[in-house]
Amino acid sequence: MLKGFYRLGRPLNALAGCMAVFVSGYVAGAPSWIPVIMAAAVVLLITVSTNAWNDYIDIEIDRINKPERPLPSGAISPRQALIFSTVSTVLSLVIAFFIGTLAFYIAVGSNILLYLYSWKLKCTVLWGNAAVAAIVALCFIFGGVAADNVRPTLMLAATVFFAIMGREILKTMADYRGDLQEQCRTIATAWGKQTARSFVIAFLGLTAIVMLAVFFIEQYSLIYLLIILFGMCPLFAYIAFNSKSPASESKLERLSLIMKYGFFVWFLAVVLGAG
Repeated sequence: MLKGFYRLGRPLNALAGCMAVFVSGYVAGAPSWIPVIMAAAVVLLITVSTNAWNDYIDIEIDRINKPERPLPSGAISPRQALIFSTVSTVLSLVIAFFIGTLAFYIAVGSNILLYLYSWKLKCTVLWGNAAVAAIVALCFIFGGVAADNVRPTLMLAATVFFAIMGREILKTMADYRGDLQEQCRTIATAWGKQTARSFVIAFLGLTAIVMLAVFFIEQYSLIYLLIILFGMCPLFAYIAFNSKSPASESKLERLSLIMKYGFFVWFLAVVLGAG
């Protein structure tokens, strides 16, 4: 049972968000790390809550795309998933309240937006992708709020927004077959995989531009620029090239994971550059 809830919440998916909070807290020069740690806990709880709610809503689609997940496999019942999601949401709001008023409002807005995403926005062209990108970008702002210094985190949030937009569109290409069968309208099913790939390339390009802009505007050290030029830019080029038709859904899913893990390289660049 516990293993089923662990797989349902997928807490490791929150690792990037929690690290974003710590990185932004570091960049913002947090006078105390206690609020930053609390903010990371909020991100963790919102993530597991949303993952459970998303699986609850998408159980039929997941029977096709991801039949091994706890709900379609029968390891967790829909009612248990709903209770798990609700409890996690309430806990996230309680902790955010003790960080501060603005943090509480951000947590409330993030929970609402993510629930709306799973319920209504996911099967829309670009709106659902933008909602997820905005939530992830808010992790950096959230860390700045906890550190009581938001300004140094704004460029980082913009970078993440464009990067997540690209990754989310790439995921619509990977989920094309299941979304099409369930009549879930995404950019890939509505406008075609080739058009979706063009958007992926465009957002990867915007991400690279903003990453480079951070170096000049925030006056990061040279190590940041070197990691971006010789680490992140080649990674984006690799993803753009290999997402071309007729890339298989498994290959597209693998590219999505590669991009996800690439964020950790960028986190390192930010920490070293800002330091």
